[in-house]
Amino acid sequence: MLKIYNTLTRKKETFTPRVAGKVGMYVCGMTVYDYCHVGHARVMVVFDTVARYFRYLGYDLTYVRNVTDIDDKIIQRANENGEDIGQLTERFINAMHEDERALSVLPPDHEPKATQSIPDIIHMIEVLIAKGLAYVGNNGDVFYAVTKFENYGKLSGKNIDDLQAGERVDVDKAKQNPLDFVLWKMAKINEPAWESPWGLGRPGWHIECSAMSTCCLGNHFDIHGGGMDLQFPHHENEIAQSEGATGETFVNVWMHNGFVRINEEKMSKSLGNFFTVREVLKQYKPEIIRFFILSSHYRSPLNYSDEQLNEAGSALTRLYTALRDCDVSSLAFEADYKARFDQAMDDDFNTPVALAVLFDLARELNKAKDQPEKAVVLASTLKHLASLLGLLQEDPLSFLKSTATEVDADADAVIDQLVQERLAAKQAKNWALADSIRDNLKEQGVIVEDAPNGNSTWRRD
Repeated sequence: MLKIYNTLTRKKETFTPRVAGKVGMYVCGMTVYDYCHVGHARVMVVFDTVARYFRYLGYDLTYVRNVTDIDDKIIQRANENGEDIGQLTERFINAMHEDERALSVLPPDHEPKATQSIPDIIHMIEVLIAKGLAYVGNNGDVFYAVTKFENYGKLSGKNIDDLQAGERVDVDKAKQNPLDFVLWKMAKINEPAWESPWGLGRPGWHIECSAMSTCCLGNHFDIHGGGMDLQFPHHENEIAQSEGATGETFVNVWMHNGFVRINEEKMSKSLGNFFTVREVLKQYKPEIIRFFILSSHYRSPLNYSDEQLNEAGSALTRLYTALRDCDVSSLAFEADYKARFDQAMDDDFNTPVALAVLFDLARELNKAKDQPEKAVVLASTLKHLASLLGLLQEDPLSFLKSTATEVDADADAVIDQLVQERLAAKQAKNWALADSIRDNLKEQGVIVEDAPNGNSTWRRD
């Protein structure tokens, strides 16, 4: 039985879909004004893995991840660049998709954009005003009246009285209450704007997700995910808007992944302590980054460092080495390992334990290389289970020979030639020459491995 930690109830719960056999999942996506950093990559990989596992379990999953393509930061960046906002956002959406493909992140079923959802956003605001949950401020902006929503704070555990005590009342005199948040912003000069019952303007960030999620999945759906930093106020405000407008429960299960940290601080663009996915890909193969992300439980902090990524690379090398020269065509799987893997993933998508199962499987496979029938089942099981995590997707020999950057075919040819010369030297019992070639290759970061049948293979260290 699949159990998921629900931020709303603060406990693991047995997952029960609203509709038998079907799952609706919405995840807050990127605000596209810059390249994705490793924190964004964690959201992508975590919920891609969740989606893969739901489909493995046989569910008919509808996975929605939005794009925020209108926002203060986007407008500011476009102005700084002297660039059209549409061109800016399209450029970074394309870059985001390139990063996803590199990390083996499968595309969501729907990827709504805020700018394409304006009519739905306006309609939801009209409903909130009609219900007395929103009002037009004296500056023309439309605000949500937080105190009118009875259960505000239920996701984050925050108390309205405590929040009000911590607010500075003079922050925005257009509001009736300092806690109220904007649903529709009146247009400013040289900013994108859309017609609305309240004049030219653009949506606030929170209302965008409420409109996009309910339009794609209905008023009430199974799972809403995102980074832990979105729990308050973004997701809290989504609940207030959506439940206020529809009168229905918004989401059954709230999932939040932990921060990526550098030097004990959250990785973020505002702090300037971030690494873009593209920067990291210049040093490490994409699958190493994915493995690194999955090596920690999704709710735990993930500490970014070269040391951690190097360890991920070494770990992946062990798995690929076990698969090298193996037949993975068997449709039969080793039941014990499959059961242990499922048990780990059923426990709130515990990928570190699932990875430990893969390593146990690889160790047994290494011992069974001289038993072809057993080896093919073990290898096929390893390949299949790893694929559920988006791992071991490459040809083992290609992975083991390649570096993080593009492989130099000429360099590979030289290495192949040297390995053959070493084999010839061994056959001629010229041990000094054979050792010299091996040591020379080792200095270049190339490890030569001798097989029992007398052949040799190589991989990059």
